[in-house]
Amino acid sequence: MSWLSRLLILLLVIVIAGCARDPVVVVSPAPGELRLWQDGTIFEAVHSLLAGARRLVWVEMYEFDRPDLAADLESARARGAEVRLIVDPSVSVSVRTARRLAGLGLAVRYYPLDDRRHQIDHVKLLLTETEAVAGGMNWGRHSERNHDYALEIRPPPLLARLGAVFEQDWSLAGGVPAPLAAVFGEVAQTAPGDEIRRELETTLQSVRRLVAAEVFVLTDPDVIAGLAAAARRGAAVRVLLDAGQDVNRPAYSLLTVAGVAVRWYRAPPGAKLHAKAGLFDGRLVVGSANWSLSGLSVNHELDLVTTDPGVTAAFKARFDSDWDRS
Repeated sequence: MSWLSRLLILLLVIVIAGCARDPVVVVSPAPGELRLWQDGTIFEAVHSLLAGARRLVWVEMYEFDRPDLAADLESARARGAEVRLIVDPSVSVSVRTARRLAGLGLAVRYYPLDDRRHQIDHVKLLLTETEAVAGGMNWGRHSERNHDYALEIRPPPLLARLGAVFEQDWSLAGGVPAPLAAVFGEVAQTAPGDEIRRELETTLQSVRRLVAAEVFVLTDPDVIAGLAAAARRGAAVRVLLDAGQDVNRPAYSLLTVAGVAVRWYRAPPGAKLHAKAGLFDGRLVVGSANWSLSGLSVNHELDLVTTDPGVTAAFKARFDSDWDRS
């Protein structure tokens, strides 16, 4: 069955959390140029893209510890696709996967980190000749347990920009820095530049009606101040945070005092809220960057920005479900 057929027959899925409360609504991706995938279903999109690739498979992944996806890369190379992999050398499981694949002849490079700044390469990107998947989901052994988002992307201009980001990183990992000029658009990165920070801060300054955010780590003072300011202007601001991250507690307290509605995400046992996503009126920002100094100013990160009505409606439906059960 083709990937398109699989997507077209997907229906609204109800996933029961690991507690006897209301069900978690997982909204299926709708056909179109962009599709929002959630939680473990993200790997359906990943497998589909890898199975369909014939000419090109480029992967940049912070945590890579899934033998099934490593096997998919091997199969793509056996079909004649150009397969390239960039990993973060500070993640031992990623290094182990990369070394094994390199030993099989796949092209592998390690992102050069700035250890003085405690930098990581936090990007999660899969790019083929026709589509891409990018977001917050690692390829870890147990990542599918977590609540996260990723976008499946087809528009050629976005694929071109994602390809340029990957080529930038591949060149840097090969010892030839060639940073892209900063842009303010639908693909945003951190280090080089601060495109994600600019996107968040600019959007927070202009939002008037609604902010709905699900964030793994929220510690950046400028973003916290921007959320509070949006609430003071009359926007309905709601924030869900991961309860397992103690660093979120100051933000929880500050935002509560400022009149922002904040709740702890109720994750099933063994899972976490790993998303980094926010809906601002009709504009969704989603990707790898935590809303922290590291995520917005130090690490190499990749976010997507969209106003696609189907995508924003899917996110809003899932957020409302998460809010009601937290």
